[in-house]
Amino acid sequence: MSYESFYDDLRDTRFALNHGAVEMPAVGFGTLFRDLSVTTQAVKDALDAGFRHFDCAERYRNEDSVGVAIKETLEGGKIRREDLFITTKLWNTNHRPERVQPAFEASCRRLQVDYIDCYLIHTPFAFQPGDNQDPRDEQGNVIYDSGVTLIETWRALERLVDEGRCRSIGLSDVTLPALQAIVAEARIKPAVVQVESHPYLPEWELLEFCKQHGIIVLAFAPLGHGMEPNVLEDEVITWIARRVQKTPAQVALAWAVQRGVAFLTTSATPSHIRENFDISTLPHRAMLEIKEEITTRIRFNSVVETGVPGFIPRKK
Repeated sequence: MSYESFYDDLRDTRFALNHGAVEMPAVGFGTLFRDLSVTTQAVKDALDAGFRHFDCAERYRNEDSVGVAIKETLEGGKIRREDLFITTKLWNTNHRPERVQPAFEASCRRLQVDYIDCYLIHTPFAFQPGDNQDPRDEQGNVIYDSGVTLIETWRALERLVDEGRCRSIGLSDVTLPALQAIVAEARIKPAVVQVESHPYLPEWELLEFCKQHGIIVLAFAPLGHGMEPNVLEDEVITWIARRVQKTPAQVALAWAVQRGVAFLTTSATPSHIRENFDISTLPHRAMLEIKEEITTRIRFNSVVETGVPGFIPRKK
């Protein structure tokens, strides 16, 4: 049984957020690069390919380079600010309520925007406040900040929404229990939760909870970040890719959007950027195969346990 590939509008999917009259494009572009010098050109290439959702963070140390690409593109007149969905994140060293607004304002300045579409708490872990983003003791251990709770930080984000320059707020790198605790107490519910998710880490339980509360799940590493075991070499994925005449990456990304998950991919290679945008709807049977036949379960990034981002290399 073969399927004709056909143009459809899956790549144009937008998810309505639960507060603010905002819609998030399901197809998103992440801006965490090993080589920061590629940032501006990569963002321009992504805009040219059709991406309108950009995920940034103070911790990535390149918001200013993203800002240059956005400003030049907007000045070109083909794209308007309201066509874009820009997310950035509050870093762990700025969890104390009095540090939240200054951190937010600094991100806006670097990105050269008047407002942010979504502001996320980068991880639920508070680090020692200060200018050092990675505070460590003499033994090399992270210095955490026990003087602030996650709900206190969340209340400061709620105030940003009240003031109008932050359209929506959310959490990143959070476990389901931590998310449930915030949802129970929040005045303004999280609109977005960004977590690692791919066919080897489908996060069905978290997704179900988020759907019940109108929260969008935003997947990072939706292709498994090139780690072993390699999601893109999975037999189920590669077999579907051959059948539908798409690449394994396009299959994994379509799977995300069709199950109601937005995703972020990152590349500085124009052909990969275009490939990641060019997704098409999978047949129902393919969706079932991915859900039922892929049994590998693995988390590639340990940030949810420590607050320190980092992919864990594994041997085959």
